[in-house]
Amino acid sequence: MSWHLYLLSFVFIIAGFFHLIRPKAFMRIIPLYLPYHKLLVYLSGIAEMIAGIGLLFIQIRTFSAWTITIMLVLFFPVHIHMLINKKAGLNLPKSILAFRLLLQFGLIYWAYQYA
Repeated sequence: MSWHLYLLSFVFIIAGFFHLIRPKAFMRIIPLYLPYHKLLVYLSGIAEMIAGIGLLFIQIRTFSAWTITIMLVLFFPVHIHMLINKKAGLNLPKSILAFRLLLQFGLIYWAYQYA
């Protein structure tokens, strides 16, 4: 396995972990039209951790990579919401939020390499 596979796995395991220990921060960035913010934060965090761990096992790597790819696509509305809604943007500069949105494409490509 390559180091970048380990890094991608680590990124998603840690991101998922932070969903569980800091749910309020993630709840603030979910668009208001989505229900059950806390549940969504916990479920997405658990899914990120499981998919990140799954990358480490050849038998389920493809499934995990597709799961991550799909989650990243599904998270686009959150990043757009952060860009256009000041409170959801966590007082970050618009340039950082725009970069974060563009970063999604890089992450999708990275995850897709293992699908």
